[in-house]
Amino acid sequence: MQNHKVVSRGEWLVARQEHLANAKEFTRLRDQLSQARRELPWVKVEQVYWFDTPEGKQTLIELFAGRSQLIVYHFMVASNWLEGCPICSFWADNFNGIVVHLNQRDISFVAISGAPLEKLEAYKRRMGWSFPWVSSGSSDFNYDYQVSWTPAQMQNGSKIYRYRASDASTEDAPRVSVSYQNQQRAVFHPYFCYARGLDILNRTYHFIDPVPKGRDEAGLPWFQAWVRRRDRLGRP
Repeated sequence: MQNHKVVSRGEWLVARQEHLANAKEFTRLRDQLSQARRELPWVKVEQVYWFDTPEGKQTLIELFAGRSQLIVYHFMVASNWLEGCPICSFWADNFNGIVVHLNQRDISFVAISGAPLEKLEAYKRRMGWSFPWVSSGSSDFNYDYQVSWTPAQMQNGSKIYRYRASDASTEDAPRVSVSYQNQQRAVFHPYFCYARGLDILNRTYHFIDPVPKGRDEAGLPWFQAWVRRRDRLGRP
């Protein structure tokens, strides 16, 4: 940062306009990619899944709350964990306030974890969140959607994540899933994403990216080593 190139206003304007042309092309390509995503074929969800919610037991269809589209954030909280994943918590800090706007566009949103509901509710209160969050602990939902794995799968090497075998030691992983229900209340699974595909849901990163240092993660032990739960900021 100390030796960054400094130029005249005129030279900066030329460079900025060149970058703007590239940015506009990126935006057009992103729009094309988004359209192609919406045109992907669907898979029908045949299994009936039950979830523990603050309103009692509910099915996947009931999580739509009368809307045709549902976004699920698979939040990493395994049943034996004392608290939620710090990285998922970083993402979840971006969810408050968006649900009402999603609802206006025929979209429901819910976070789902395998841990018991009472543990999720306690952590939600601790973090000051208001978005819907339910437990899939009484169903095979997390296992079928390949975001949780049994001890046997962890031991025998049959863990599949991001379309391939994984030797990662964690029994839970993040993902975003999109579902759609038609007028006959049949549910379909059009899309899901992992890893960098989740970046688009993190508004904090979108504010960080334009500043001179950007994400500034290159010299860290691993790229998100800087992330802390909101009530642990400033602590090691």
